[in-house]
Amino acid sequence: MTPPAQRKTHLDSLAITLLVVCCAFWGFQQILIKDTVAEVPPLWQASLRFWGAAVLIWLWSRARGVPLFARDGTLKAGLLAGSLFAGEFAFIYLGLLHTSASRLTVFLYTSPFVVALLLPRVVPGERLRRIQWVGLVIAFAAVALAFSEGFMHGSPVAGAWLGDAMALAAGTLWGLTTLTIRATRLSGASAEKTLFYQVAVTAAVAPLISLALGEVWSLDYSARAWGSLGLQTVVGAFASYLTWMWMLRQYPATQMSTFTFLTPVFALVFGVVLLSEPLTLQLVLALIGVAVGIVLVSRRA
Repeated sequence: MTPPAQRKTHLDSLAITLLVVCCAFWGFQQILIKDTVAEVPPLWQASLRFWGAAVLIWLWSRARGVPLFARDGTLKAGLLAGSLFAGEFAFIYLGLLHTSASRLTVFLYTSPFVVALLLPRVVPGERLRRIQWVGLVIAFAAVALAFSEGFMHGSPVAGAWLGDAMALAAGTLWGLTTLTIRATRLSGASAEKTLFYQVAVTAAVAPLISLALGEVWSLDYSARAWGSLGLQTVVGAFASYLTWMWMLRQYPATQMSTFTFLTPVFALVFGVVLLSEPLTLQLVLALIGVAVGIVLVSRRA
């Protein structure tokens, strides 16, 4: 097993730059899925995406000499992380049938709450200070405000609570995936192998869920749909997630996870501009609260 790299105690300029770039694409990624789901069924869309990503990771690892199938004691943890990852994306793709891309992304990024609450129990070095807990509480209150809007009659997003709930479930599963990676033997595995577990399990599970939902499979789609799938696969499921897996081994997971609250900001902007999604006061207030949470939790001692 590869020995763990020397971890940094804070996010440096490289980490911040990579996180901003990844967050920008992840915000745009929800727009791609939402725009494509009308043409390509959600779980079939996920199947195509993660089949392609699994092949790309295998080719990348083969070219760089990274062993994906060597016995290193990570199989059980890898299958668990993969199952959690598969559940996360099942909820994301299905949730976008019931709520807007911008709202879904706000709720998806509740994952830092799961990380902050559970990770310190198994990795003492990841404990949060009081000011960081204040940041999490503010962000949580902001998300609760946005969620309540889905139950309000007359609201432009009334009835979106089902998609919002699926997004919350996806965020919880994402947090549990991060916990599994940091607290098990996966923390010493290569970024490629860690990601391959998640992508390969999802590639196996998503088609089964698709069949269970009665989705119609096809490959006869527009160039726009294939372009969306290409970006989701190459940039989303391969390049950005490989970068994320690498960073989890280098930087504090709690600070990383909370910093990614920037993604809902990008998703909101892209959703309003590209999909004409409703821009409500509650959602704007939620994003402000989330931004404050980022600043507080990311502060160094």
